[in-house]
Amino acid sequence: MEAAEVAGALLFLLLAAAAVAAAVTTGAVDFTYLVPVASDGRHPSGGDWSSWREAWLRVRSRAVAPALQVAVWACMVMSVMLVVEAIYSCAVSLGVKLIGWKPERRFKWEPLAGGDGDEERGDTAAYPMVMVQIPMYNEREVYKLSIGAACELRWPKERLIVQVLDDSTDPITKNLVETECESWASKGVNIKYVTRTCRQGFKAGALKKGMELDYAKQCEYVALFDADHQPEPDFLLRTVPFLIHNQNIALVQARWVFVNDRVNLLTRVQRTFMDYHFKVEQEAGSAIFSFCSFNGAYLDKYIDSTDNQDHKITPSPGIQPSKRCAFFLGTAGVWRAEAINDAGGWKDRTIVEDMDLAVRAALKGWKFIYAGDIRVNSELPSTYEAYCRQQFRWACGGANLFRKMTWEVLDAKHMSAVKKFYMIYSFFLVRRVVVHTVAFVLYNVIIPVSVMIPEIFLPVWGVAYVPTALAIVTAMRNPENLHMMPFWIFIEGVMSMHRFRAAMVGLLELPEFNQWTVTEKSGNNVVEENCEVPLLQKTKKRSRKRINLLEIGFAVFLFSCASYNLVFHGKTSYYINLYLQGFVFFLLGLNYTGTCRCCL
Repeated sequence: MEAAEVAGALLFLLLAAAAVAAAVTTGAVDFTYLVPVASDGRHPSGGDWSSWREAWLRVRSRAVAPALQVAVWACMVMSVMLVVEAIYSCAVSLGVKLIGWKPERRFKWEPLAGGDGDEERGDTAAYPMVMVQIPMYNEREVYKLSIGAACELRWPKERLIVQVLDDSTDPITKNLVETECESWASKGVNIKYVTRTCRQGFKAGALKKGMELDYAKQCEYVALFDADHQPEPDFLLRTVPFLIHNQNIALVQARWVFVNDRVNLLTRVQRTFMDYHFKVEQEAGSAIFSFCSFNGAYLDKYIDSTDNQDHKITPSPGIQPSKRCAFFLGTAGVWRAEAINDAGGWKDRTIVEDMDLAVRAALKGWKFIYAGDIRVNSELPSTYEAYCRQQFRWACGGANLFRKMTWEVLDAKHMSAVKKFYMIYSFFLVRRVVVHTVAFVLYNVIIPVSVMIPEIFLPVWGVAYVPTALAIVTAMRNPENLHMMPFWIFIEGVMSMHRFRAAMVGLLELPEFNQWTVTEKSGNNVVEENCEVPLLQKTKKRSRKRINLLEIGFAVFLFSCASYNLVFHGKTSYYINLYLQGFVFFLLGLNYTGTCRCCL
């Protein structure tokens, strides 16, 4: 175990202990706090309203309030862990930025012969065989963008294969994609068009079939791009050298940038979150032992001498084995084919096949690189329905993978007990289950209900200081998005409902746990001037399909709690926040995504 790993773990525990100790010292934490409810000893009778009220007060104080108080303190403990981790990651990412600790300084990187991938100006033998995989499903809006970008990558043509994995069920779209592939083939590009008779395994099934073809087995490296991703022409020239010169590297992950981040308020909020993920979580995880990510593997990687002997992975001369984290977001990355096969290949047991593969590769001892300077254009969901489906898939798949891989992690032979603890507790439990539970249960259930149950004690540091600290940490690395923070807070409050439900579905393997829905895309439309997503889609569907009843119902609940708190102040006054949160639930219930210019 590395000294840096031990120091990171101890610092993390020290900060958590300091936060709890400070709360206890100041008297903010009091586990024995319960307001007693006076009773005159009378028993309820059938027609006596006061007796029924007295019975409810007794049940409320003796059963309901204690149960909710336990939930409160569980949420407080998890909140402390989250805020400590966020502050820790932010500090590290700032330090990495200040000292300029880029991957090129930590790993060997040298340009390939020829430099620009032109077979007429360099020795093409120095270029390994690379296959670019583009899985797609009814992607009529974006298929030309991704295929065109892949075919224009600067790499010797005889050393590059572009593989389009088309699972489209729409015959028109299928014909369009095939025609596009034929067009590029006529220009001398080695492009393969692959289809299947059924969509078994969804994206993982398509990628698995693509890897089983004879020509794919000749490729040393595999680049993967979703249908809406458009790499720059020099993408392979900047990523593949990491894999060539560092034999223990399995993956080089690039950063996403977005072509439609200003379409509406919803995409602006998504960009705020994604910027934080790449600038803080990814950068911090690239330098320290940390598990904090979403829809992608973000795991500790350390290869010691024992791992090298067992897996026959030898670091390049002059490069010392070092701890790294895995960053695979399902697209915009280049894999070593050997690592994919060593980890067991693509599996369709979950709907987060990317995270599944990266976790298994991590358990095998492979290392990963995040190259934040290498950017790939992509697209954000621009409608509320599409965003909900994407987030449901990510949250559900991560929780389901936690259920499936816990024993595999515990049984891993090349991983220390500390690493297993971090992977199970922090990466899986906290980031895939606890964070969604806290965000929804505490802020959207317990706090609203507490205005009607005065026996519940909510420490001010937990309901005010912790979320404020998280907002500040998020804003620190995104100063250009500072004005978006209020919108981000309330929209994330709504999304926590969907993520919590998804996490429970995946964790318990309810009927919806393995459903795959492709995120809708706009393609070229996002660059058109004055492009807007309709406020409400004009459709012939029934009214219950045009509005989101769950969001509307929750808005009514929050409005009711806020009104009760406004009339009966009690010990707390949360009604302003509850009214605002309820209003956001109501707007998203009507599919309003903030397309007017005042929102942008």
